Amino acid sequence: MGHYIANLRDIEFCLFDLLDRESILGTSVYKDLDRETVMGMLEEIKRLAENDFSASFVEGDRLGLEFDAKTGEVTLPESFKKSYRAWSENEWWRVDAPVEIGGTKIPLSVRWSIAEMVLGSNPGVHLYASSGSFAHVAFELGNANQKKLAQLMVDRDWGATMMLTEPEAGSDVGAGRTKAVEQPDGSWHITGTKRFITSGDSGDMNENIIHFVLARPQGAGPGTKGLSLFLIPKYHFDLETGAIGKHNGVYATKIESKMGLNISATCEMNLGEKEPAVGYLLGDVHNGIAQMFKIIEFARMMVGTKAISTLATGYQNALAYAKVRVQGGDMKNMADKASPRVTIIKHPDVRRSLMVQKAYSEGMRALVLYTASIQDEITIERAEAKSEKLSDLEALNDLLLPVVKGYGSEKSWVLLGTESLQTFGGSGFTQDWPLEQYVRDAKIDTLYEGTTAIQGLDFFFRKIIKDGGRAIGLLGKEISAFTSTGGELAHEKAELAKALEDINSMMGTMVGFAMESQEKADEIYKTGLNTSRLLMAVGEVIIAWLLLRQAEIAIAKSVNPGRDGDFYLGKIAAAKHFVRTVLPHLKAERAIIESETGALMEIPESAF
Repeated sequence: MGHYIANLRDIEFCLFDLLDRESILGTSVYKDLDRETVMGMLEEIKRLAENDFSASFVEGDRLGLEFDAKTGEVTLPESFKKSYRAWSENEWWRVDAPVEIGGTKIPLSVRWSIAEMVLGSNPGVHLYASSGSFAHVAFELGNANQKKLAQLMVDRDWGATMMLTEPEAGSDVGAGRTKAVEQPDGSWHITGTKRFITSGDSGDMNENIIHFVLARPQGAGPGTKGLSLFLIPKYHFDLETGAIGKHNGVYATKIESKMGLNISATCEMNLGEKEPAVGYLLGDVHNGIAQMFKIIEFARMMVGTKAISTLATGYQNALAYAKVRVQGGDMKNMADKASPRVTIIKHPDVRRSLMVQKAYSEGMRALVLYTASIQDEITIERAEAKSEKLSDLEALNDLLLPVVKGYGSEKSWVLLGTESLQTFGGSGFTQDWPLEQYVRDAKIDTLYEGTTAIQGLDFFFRKIIKDGGRAIGLLGKEISAFTSTGGELAHEKAELAKALEDINSMMGTMVGFAMESQEKADEIYKTGLNTSRLLMAVGEVIIAWLLLRQAEIAIAKSVNPGRDGDFYLGKIAAAKHFVRTVLPHLKAERAIIESETGALMEIPESAF
């Protein structure tokens, strides 16, 4: 058994008790599924995650990758390739691929439950296992030939990448310089350099890779509106048979030496220098940034899930260690140096730390699956050509994505270091335990697919201001309605209502700053200084709401708990602890925003 400890019981609770996913099984597009089938899938993924996937987690980090600068080829450790094959050869790619090319239609709430266990056990497996999800984009948006390409991607397990970032552009995607020139045969020649490309090469693990590349067609305008999306294969191939031909003009020129996630080949890629990099315009339309966002939205959901899943297993490891590590006497007997030594879970501060980890890991798991449940409903609405709720559901999903990614990654990274690793004491700083690798591997999640600062800007300006406050209003009404339902958690619900009032005030103040900037441009800085603060505050309120909803269910089930009595007790305790120790901080965050002067932006650079 590897390092990974899954919490399938809590996943099941979220899916079926909190989110009632059983109600959509056996109906509409999910007519072929029932709870037993879903749980069978999750049990199998748990088995693979705790054994096959996690088996190469440590060795992949220690050995890393070999890179041949002459050929641009990456070589991965054999142990990792074996873990990857456990995913691909058992055909789990089907959960991402369209049904028309061999995929299996499952609710996205189940799909992200699967992802949690893969990403928690060995994130590299999920990062390389991209054939199904990228093939979905090629099939959904592509022309007839690109639909055939999508079929080849899943049939032959071809890798895929998305290429946005460039050395001089960074997060400013619209500043990209990669160029595309149309050829007489309808193909395009692409020239440029891309950086920080995940899975830019995978050596012999995949026989081909399809790169999804943003480039600016010759004569196109500036900014993101001038970008188009091209499919560029690593090797030319026969569209009918998939037979591999000559190398195309796309090569990895270096791999980054990184802080963590060493099994993932993060590459600099050159296009068109050795020979033409031949690409094909996706769907024969110049709509690159909108098409790429189909991939980006999936990627942001994946990054948030990766972060949260790492915290979840970090907590499970810390809990297991705290139950067996004997050190010191019971605090109530601290004056008696001869008193019996106890396991560290008996110590108050360790217990506090464990409850913090439990509350956040279970609350953020619920956040991921709540967001995915909305995606389930969107899928059903689209399939049944309904429109009554679709617009609201799409807006709510858009609102939650930066919370999943930005809040989830930031909280997970901080808690892994300050709480999970800390539980191990000095041992956590060594490679004897997986926590130090968790911490190194998790930091990238705050940077991937838009930093936390970018998520905060997106959350406020696009998901609140541009949306006219519709989605945040819908969510606020749902939370507010819950706070007025009373019951055994009436006190905690009242505290949640106060926290909701705090974030509403924060948003109102920041909207005011934004409006004032129409007359005085510098006022916008007051908003910019607090967008990340607002994102994190909203995340705390959503987590408190989801934890209290779980606690209310647990209270009801505690009447006849069976074997789950302690499980339900833990749910209630986590919710109460979170409300008591986290929500009071929002009052201070509100005061900080309301007292914002923007003075920080007036300080000369030399003063820093």
